[in-house]
Amino acid sequence: MKRLILSACTFIMIAHIQLAFATLSSDTEKLLNWAEKTFPQFFPNPQVTQNIEPWLFRYYPETGVYAGVNKSDNTAYVLGGPWGNNPAVVDTLANLITQIDSSGGNSGIAGCDTTDALSGVSYSQSGTVVTVTTNGQCVTAPDISKTNLCQVPQQTAASGVSMLGSNTITESRIEGLSTSIPGLPNPFQAIVDAAANVKHCTMNAPAATANLVVNSDLCLDITASISETLAGLPVTGIVVSPPVKYYTKGTYTSQTVSDCFNTDATTVSDAFTGEVWVKQSGSFVKIQ
Repeated sequence: MKRLILSACTFIMIAHIQLAFATLSSDTEKLLNWAEKTFPQFFPNPQVTQNIEPWLFRYYPETGVYAGVNKSDNTAYVLGGPWGNNPAVVDTLANLITQIDSSGGNSGIAGCDTTDALSGVSYSQSGTVVTVTTNGQCVTAPDISKTNLCQVPQQTAASGVSMLGSNTITESRIEGLSTSIPGLPNPFQAIVDAAANVKHCTMNAPAATANLVVNSDLCLDITASISETLAGLPVTGIVVSPPVKYYTKGTYTSQTVSDCFNTDATTVSDAFTGEVWVKQSGSFVKIQ
């Protein structure tokens, strides 16, 4: 019995240590992502978080600045650039996270506008790799046309940079929706697959989107949006068995191009002016 109790205590202690590190790590990511987005003059271009005891930190070669958290005292420091050669204390990690949260500061990632992101979808970034996930849960998507997984942030100035993005879908399936006609494929599956694989090019894109890789693993509850869509269409033979869930996994990649209108993109947008073009009969037509 004594061994059992000691084993249980050890297990609980390890679990608490792991939870504490997970919180420290995620809060550090949140802080550094916020810093990159808020002070790009000091922390340009998203960098990978490095773990060298007792530090979780990022290094910005363009400015020669280090920023990170010391795990021994849970305090944030900066080094290099205008801060000189000695680590300068910023504040405790807890205070900084509280300030970010209470001020409404955007702690999202630099490469994506997550303002209208679905509740339950989490974002993280390490270097140029963004991870978007529902963490194994299924979240409600009232309108599947506005999921905004990684929308390019609106720009206040013309960057002159053009980015072509494309998707590679590794999993895509819909549960809770079928056809009553034997052999008839699910029309909605074909629609979401086709939409997911559309290439899009962005003019005046922010530098943070250069060579961006977005890995997604999502489960979306689309019951409401599907029911509303079906109610407005003269279709028969579609059987809805709630909840209707859409599972999708894939990787989005972007690459710099010289001219969006000279690519195989289906749509083109301007992150500065807000203009949008759609390819029709081989030519791009402005729709906004």
